[in-house]
Amino acid sequence: MNPNITRRYFFQNAGLGFGALALQSLLARDARPQSNHPLAPKPPMFAPKAKRVIYLHMPGSPSQLELFEHKPELEKLHMKDAPPSFLAGKRFAFIKGVPKILASQFKFKQHGQSGQWVSDLLPHFAKVVDKTCIIRTVNTDQFNHAPAQLYVQTGSPRLGNPAMGSWVTYGLGSANENLPGFVVLLSGGKTPDGGKSLWGSGFLPSVYQGVQCRNTGDPVLYLSNPAGLDRNLRRRTLDALAKMNQAEYERSGDSETLTRIAQYELAYRMQTSVPDVMDISKEPKHILDLYGAKPGYVSPAESADDPRILYKGDDPTFANNCLLARRLIENGVRFVQLYDWGWDHHGSSPGESIDETLPIKCQQIDRAIAGLLIDLEQRGLLDETLIVWGGEFGRTPMMQNNVRTELRKGFIGRDHHTNAYTMWLAGGGIKAGLAYGQTDEFGYFPVENPVSIRDLQATIQHVLGLDPHRFSYPYQGLNQRLIGPTEEGQVIKSILA
Repeated sequence: MNPNITRRYFFQNAGLGFGALALQSLLARDARPQSNHPLAPKPPMFAPKAKRVIYLHMPGSPSQLELFEHKPELEKLHMKDAPPSFLAGKRFAFIKGVPKILASQFKFKQHGQSGQWVSDLLPHFAKVVDKTCIIRTVNTDQFNHAPAQLYVQTGSPRLGNPAMGSWVTYGLGSANENLPGFVVLLSGGKTPDGGKSLWGSGFLPSVYQGVQCRNTGDPVLYLSNPAGLDRNLRRRTLDALAKMNQAEYERSGDSETLTRIAQYELAYRMQTSVPDVMDISKEPKHILDLYGAKPGYVSPAESADDPRILYKGDDPTFANNCLLARRLIENGVRFVQLYDWGWDHHGSSPGESIDETLPIKCQQIDRAIAGLLIDLEQRGLLDETLIVWGGEFGRTPMMQNNVRTELRKGFIGRDHHTNAYTMWLAGGGIKAGLAYGQTDEFGYFPVENPVSIRDLQATIQHVLGLDPHRFSYPYQGLNQRLIGPTEEGQVIKSILA
């Protein structure tokens, strides 16, 4: 008898009992063997093209028109009124009235055998552009940061859904029982607008939530034993807690109790494995130089009230995280998420301009990303690792005008743009040297091969061997999916190797 099952719960579910048994037998054909440990490796639903993911999210959203979208037509119309077609029926976060067209503030050149257009802000990335697939027509229906970040990372603009990394870890487990399946690393001085829900497990068991690690000090807060508690005593304490939690599970039937036991045990094993994996000082000098990494560096921007005014181009925090990401996936972590805050360039206040702050942010990531791609390839890891880069939306072809209507050095900005923006993918299962999709002469609308957030999510799951339409979790009477309840999300087969 379970005292926590209410009368209402019983009558809602009792009539479905035998039907559920029949359904389970039908679904058994798709079932994958499960270990007793929720993070144990699980086989994919079909042969995967990638085994792991490193997702590089730039919260605030970089301007595609300064980085990847070469649009000479904007130069012809620079500082002229935007046409009515840009404004009629459109929603903007900050633009008021009729804004001015804004040309790119930086020069572009074509690079590699693929002839991809890349701006002068990314000289190191330009050298490895042939390893990537640049998608120029990603679009979203969310034009504010937090909902847009939640949408791309969890499949819903509202709180409560599992992060993409949680879905992947739930489906595939972790390849190292001593490390989490899903690890999060932050840089830029602030947590993204969507908060820690961006790596939360939502309605999945909490063992699948992302574990935030730090690149200095204790990698995981509260992982070390407190003063007076040695490892043997810690072991005895956990054994006692496990017995208590097991008794509670037998009393209540709450599966989260088993999750709690698994988390305690993982934390115990992490005490010895995490410090070693997170120690980038063990890397040889030529690898540190490849990324631009500096072990032990602590940026003053990471603890500032407004980190943007302290940004320096040679700040290695993001580079350190890229190197950590390689070490983590090399040691069996399934999904590594990097968030680098500071890409919201409205031009309205100090430290958020396209002309001054964007070049600093690009300098912080450029060498590190190129180094990551080169390092993964030379270690034979790139073919089995999917790399994703991008923001939650793009920037408008018009100048933001709610604070000032004339160009002023250090205060040039663009508003949020949802219709078309650029992301790129590389590695496992993705065609290299490909430009996918095309926007109009202003970079405003897709004119060829638009890609929705659902399409992007479906493609990521597909290359990992998870069918985005069948891979689900029962919750509140529905088989919940990352791509949502409709068939909108489709795998972008044209970019698959």
